[in-house]
Amino acid sequence: MNPTSLAEAKKIYSGVKTKVGSLRNVNVVICPPAVYLGVFSATTKGKTGLLLGAQDTHWQESGASTGNISPLMLKDLRTSYVLVGHSERRVAGETDEVVNFKIKAIQEYKMTPILCVGEKERDESGHYLAVIKRQIEDGLEGLSKKASEKLVIAYEPVWAIGKDAKGVETPEGFNHNMIFIRKTLSNIFGQKEAIKIPILYGGSVSAKNADSFLRDGRADGLLVGRDSLTASSFVEIVKIANNSSK
Repeated sequence: MNPTSLAEAKKIYSGVKTKVGSLRNVNVVICPPAVYLGVFSATTKGKTGLLLGAQDTHWQESGASTGNISPLMLKDLRTSYVLVGHSERRVAGETDEVVNFKIKAIQEYKMTPILCVGEKERDESGHYLAVIKRQIEDGLEGLSKKASEKLVIAYEPVWAIGKDAKGVETPEGFNHNMIFIRKTLSNIFGQKEAIKIPILYGGSVSAKNADSFLRDGRADGLLVGRDSLTASSFVEIVKIANNSSK
Protein backbone atom coordinates (compact mmCIF):
# COMPACT_ATOMS: atom_id res chain seq x y z
CA MET A 1 0.00 0.00 0.00
CA ASN A 2 2.73 2.42 -1.01
CA PRO A 3 2.96 5.21 -2.00
CA THR A 4 -0.16 6.67 -0.42
CA SER A 5 -0.74 9.49 -2.92
CA LEU A 6 -1.04 9.70 -6.68
CA ALA A 7 1.36 12.64 -6.71
CA GLU A 8 4.09 10.53 -5.10
CA ALA A 9 3.36 7.60 -7.42
CA LYS A 10 3.75 9.89 -10.44
CA LYS A 11 7.00 11.27 -9.02
CA ILE A 12 8.49 7.80 -8.59
CA TYR A 13 7.31 6.71 -12.03
CA SER A 14 8.72 9.81 -13.71
CA GLY A 15 12.06 9.37 -11.95
CA VAL A 16 12.26 5.79 -13.22
CA LYS A 17 11.09 6.14 -16.83
CA THR A 18 13.50 8.97 -17.66
CA LYS A 19 16.47 6.86 -16.53
CA VAL A 20 15.73 3.32 -17.68
CA GLY A 21 13.76 3.78 -20.90
CA SER A 22 16.89 3.54 -23.04
CA LEU A 23 18.31 0.39 -21.41
CA ARG A 24 18.22 -2.57 -23.77
CA ASN A 25 19.40 -5.58 -21.75
CA VAL A 26 16.66 -5.64 -19.13
CA ASN A 27 12.86 -5.77 -18.92
CA VAL A 28 11.37 -3.44 -16.32
CA VAL A 29 7.88 -4.11 -14.94
CA ILE A 30 6.19 -1.54 -12.71
CA CYS A 31 3.52 -2.92 -10.33
CA PRO A 32 1.75 0.05 -8.70
CA PRO A 33 -1.19 -0.17 -6.28
CA ALA A 34 -4.40 -0.98 -8.15
CA VAL A 35 -5.85 2.53 -7.77
CA TYR A 36 -3.01 3.91 -9.90
CA LEU A 37 -3.08 1.32 -12.68
CA GLY A 38 -5.32 3.37 -14.95
CA VAL A 39 -3.06 6.40 -14.65
CA PHE A 40 -0.05 4.56 -16.00
CA SER A 41 -1.74 2.16 -18.42
CA ALA A 42 -1.45 4.54 -21.37
CA THR A 43 2.21 5.38 -20.77
CA THR A 44 4.00 2.15 -19.82
CA LYS A 45 4.34 0.50 -23.22
CA GLY A 46 6.25 1.77 -26.20
CA LYS A 47 8.51 4.76 -25.77
CA THR A 48 9.20 4.38 -22.05
CA GLY A 49 10.50 0.82 -22.21
CA LEU A 50 8.39 -0.02 -19.15
CA LEU A 51 5.71 -2.69 -18.76
CA LEU A 52 2.73 -2.54 -16.41
CA GLY A 53 2.08 -5.17 -13.77
CA ALA A 54 -0.60 -5.67 -11.13
CA GLN A 55 -0.06 -6.72 -7.52
CA ASP A 56 -3.04 -9.10 -7.46
CA THR A 57 -6.23 -10.17 -9.23
CA HIS A 58 -9.38 -12.19 -8.68
CA TRP A 59 -9.84 -15.31 -10.81
CA GLN A 60 -13.32 -14.43 -12.10
CA GLU A 61 -13.71 -11.98 -14.98
CA SER A 62 -16.76 -10.25 -13.45
CA GLY A 63 -19.54 -10.68 -10.91
CA ALA A 64 -20.62 -9.90 -7.36
CA SER A 65 -17.26 -9.65 -5.61
CA THR A 66 -17.08 -6.20 -4.05
CA GLY A 67 -13.59 -4.77 -3.71
CA ASN A 68 -11.88 -7.24 -6.03
CA ILE A 69 -10.25 -6.63 -9.42
CA SER A 70 -10.81 -9.01 -12.31
CA PRO A 71 -8.25 -10.17 -14.90
CA LEU A 72 -10.51 -8.72 -17.60
CA MET A 73 -10.21 -5.27 -15.97
CA LEU A 74 -6.42 -5.64 -15.85
CA LYS A 75 -6.28 -6.69 -19.48
CA ASP A 76 -8.34 -3.64 -20.45
CA LEU A 77 -5.73 -1.48 -18.72
CA ARG A 78 -2.96 -3.05 -20.84
CA THR A 79 -1.47 -4.95 -17.92
CA SER A 80 1.25 -7.41 -18.95
CA TYR A 81 2.17 -9.11 -15.66
CA VAL A 82 0.36 -10.02 -12.43
CA LEU A 83 1.88 -11.03 -9.10
CA VAL A 84 0.31 -14.19 -7.66
CA GLY A 85 0.84 -15.83 -4.29
CA HIS A 86 2.96 -13.03 -2.85
CA SER A 87 3.99 -13.81 0.72
CA GLU A 88 1.84 -10.97 2.06
CA ARG A 89 -1.22 -12.32 0.21
CA ARG A 90 -0.53 -15.81 1.57
CA VAL A 91 -0.37 -14.43 5.11
CA ALA A 92 -3.78 -12.87 4.46
CA GLY A 93 -5.16 -16.33 3.70
CA GLU A 94 -4.49 -16.97 0.01
CA THR A 95 -4.20 -20.72 -0.57
CA ASP A 96 -2.38 -22.67 -3.25
CA GLU A 97 -5.76 -23.57 -4.73
CA VAL A 98 -6.68 -19.90 -5.09
CA VAL A 99 -3.25 -19.21 -6.59
CA ASN A 100 -3.94 -21.92 -9.16
CA PHE A 101 -7.30 -20.37 -10.09
CA LYS A 102 -5.64 -16.98 -10.52
CA ILE A 103 -2.78 -18.26 -12.67
CA LYS A 104 -5.18 -19.94 -15.06
CA ALA A 105 -7.32 -16.78 -15.31
CA ILE A 106 -4.29 -14.55 -15.89
CA GLN A 107 -3.00 -16.74 -18.68
CA GLU A 108 -6.46 -17.01 -20.22
CA TYR A 109 -6.30 -13.25 -20.82
CA LYS A 110 -2.79 -13.46 -22.29
CA MET A 111 -1.01 -11.92 -19.32
CA THR A 112 2.00 -13.41 -17.52
CA PRO A 113 1.69 -14.52 -13.89
CA ILE A 114 4.64 -14.03 -11.58
CA LEU A 115 4.22 -16.90 -9.12
CA CYS A 116 5.80 -16.07 -5.76
CA VAL A 117 7.03 -18.98 -3.65
CA GLY A 118 9.11 -19.22 -0.50
CA GLU A 119 9.33 -20.61 2.99
CA LYS A 120 8.59 -18.85 6.29
CA GLU A 121 11.47 -20.58 8.06
CA ARG A 122 14.73 -22.14 6.92
CA ASP A 123 15.73 -25.41 8.62
CA GLU A 124 19.12 -27.03 8.21
CA SER A 125 17.60 -30.43 7.42
CA GLY A 126 16.00 -29.08 4.24
CA HIS A 127 12.37 -29.77 5.15
CA TYR A 128 11.51 -26.25 3.93
CA LEU A 129 12.02 -27.46 0.36
CA ALA A 130 8.79 -29.44 0.69
CA VAL A 131 6.95 -26.13 1.22
CA ILE A 132 8.39 -24.68 -1.98
CA LYS A 133 7.64 -27.88 -3.89
CA ARG A 134 4.02 -27.88 -2.73
CA GLN A 135 3.51 -24.21 -3.62
CA ILE A 136 4.81 -24.83 -7.15
CA GLU A 137 3.04 -28.11 -7.80
CA ASP A 138 -0.32 -27.03 -6.39
CA GLY A 139 -0.10 -23.55 -7.88
CA LEU A 140 0.60 -24.92 -11.36
CA GLU A 141 -1.70 -27.95 -11.23
CA GLY A 142 -3.48 -28.63 -14.50
CA LEU A 143 -1.35 -26.28 -16.63
CA SER A 144 -0.17 -27.48 -20.03
CA LYS A 145 3.39 -27.37 -21.34
CA LYS A 146 2.32 -24.41 -23.46
CA ALA A 147 1.51 -22.50 -20.26
CA SER A 148 5.20 -22.54 -19.31
CA GLU A 149 5.87 -20.02 -22.10
CA LYS A 150 4.06 -17.29 -20.15
CA LEU A 151 5.21 -17.89 -16.59
CA VAL A 152 7.69 -16.32 -14.19
CA ILE A 153 8.69 -17.67 -10.78
CA ALA A 154 9.83 -15.36 -7.96
CA TYR A 155 11.55 -16.96 -4.97
CA GLU A 156 11.12 -14.87 -1.82
CA PRO A 157 12.30 -16.38 1.48
CA VAL A 158 9.79 -14.86 3.91
CA TRP A 159 12.23 -15.03 6.83
CA ALA A 160 14.65 -12.72 5.00
CA ILE A 161 12.16 -9.95 4.12
CA GLY A 162 11.48 -6.61 5.80
CA LYS A 163 12.32 -5.04 9.15
CA ASP A 164 11.46 -8.25 11.03
CA ALA A 165 13.81 -10.40 8.93
CA LYS A 166 15.37 -13.27 10.89
CA GLY A 167 18.39 -13.52 8.62
CA VAL A 168 19.88 -12.70 5.24
CA GLU A 169 19.72 -14.92 2.18
CA THR A 170 22.97 -15.42 0.26
CA PRO A 171 23.48 -15.75 -3.50
CA GLU A 172 24.68 -19.31 -2.87
CA GLY A 173 21.54 -20.10 -0.89
CA PHE A 174 19.35 -18.69 -3.61
CA ASN A 175 21.21 -20.64 -6.30
CA HIS A 176 20.70 -23.87 -4.39
CA ASN A 177 16.97 -23.22 -4.17
CA MET A 178 16.76 -22.05 -7.77
CA ILE A 179 18.16 -25.41 -8.90
CA PHE A 180 15.54 -27.16 -6.79
CA ILE A 181 12.78 -24.95 -8.25
CA ARG A 182 14.03 -25.63 -11.77
CA LYS A 183 13.98 -29.38 -11.09
CA THR A 184 10.41 -29.16 -9.76
CA LEU A 185 9.36 -27.21 -12.86
CA SER A 186 11.06 -29.82 -15.03
CA ASN A 187 8.96 -32.56 -13.43
CA ILE A 188 5.83 -30.56 -14.32
CA PHE A 189 6.61 -29.22 -17.80
CA GLY A 190 9.70 -31.10 -18.95
CA GLN A 191 13.35 -30.05 -18.87
CA LYS A 192 13.30 -28.20 -22.18
CA GLU A 193 10.38 -26.02 -21.08
CA ALA A 194 11.55 -25.54 -17.48
CA ILE A 195 14.94 -24.13 -18.44
CA LYS A 196 13.23 -21.23 -20.22
CA ILE A 197 11.12 -20.11 -17.25
CA PRO A 198 12.67 -17.02 -15.60
CA ILE A 199 13.34 -17.37 -11.87
CA LEU A 200 13.65 -14.12 -9.94
CA TYR A 201 15.03 -13.43 -6.48
CA GLY A 202 12.99 -11.29 -4.11
CA GLY A 203 14.07 -10.75 -0.53
CA SER A 204 15.24 -7.32 0.65
CA VAL A 205 16.79 -6.64 -2.76
CA SER A 206 18.99 -3.53 -2.85
CA ALA A 207 21.75 -1.99 -4.94
CA LYS A 208 24.23 -3.53 -2.49
CA ASN A 209 23.25 -7.15 -3.18
CA ALA A 210 21.64 -7.01 -6.65
CA ASP A 211 24.80 -7.77 -8.60
CA SER A 212 25.78 -10.74 -6.43
CA PHE A 213 22.34 -12.35 -6.74
CA LEU A 214 22.38 -11.85 -10.51
CA ARG A 215 25.97 -12.95 -11.14
CA ASP A 216 26.87 -15.34 -8.30
CA GLY A 217 23.32 -16.53 -7.59
CA ARG A 218 22.53 -16.64 -11.34
CA ALA A 219 19.07 -15.15 -10.83
CA ASP A 220 17.22 -14.32 -14.04
CA GLY A 221 15.94 -11.12 -12.46
CA LEU A 222 14.86 -9.42 -9.25
CA LEU A 223 11.57 -8.73 -7.47
CA VAL A 224 12.22 -5.41 -5.76
CA GLY A 225 10.18 -4.34 -2.74
CA ARG A 226 11.10 -1.45 -0.45
CA ASP A 227 13.78 0.01 -2.74
CA SER A 228 11.26 0.39 -5.58
CA LEU A 229 9.67 3.27 -3.63
CA THR A 230 12.73 5.45 -4.15
CA ALA A 231 13.31 6.20 -7.82
CA SER A 232 17.08 6.65 -7.51
CA SER A 233 17.52 3.34 -5.64
CA PHE A 234 15.33 1.44 -8.09
CA VAL A 235 17.09 2.95 -11.10
CA GLU A 236 20.45 1.92 -9.66
CA ILE A 237 19.22 -1.67 -9.30
CA VAL A 238 17.87 -1.68 -12.87
CA LYS A 239 21.20 -0.41 -14.20
CA ILE A 240 23.04 -3.13 -12.31
CA ALA A 241 20.73 -5.74 -13.87
CA ASN A 242 21.24 -4.22 -17.29
CA ASN A 243 25.02 -4.36 -16.96
CA SER A 244 25.02 -7.91 -15.61
CA SER A 245 23.20 -9.05 -18.77
CA LYS A 246 25.85 -7.76 -21.14
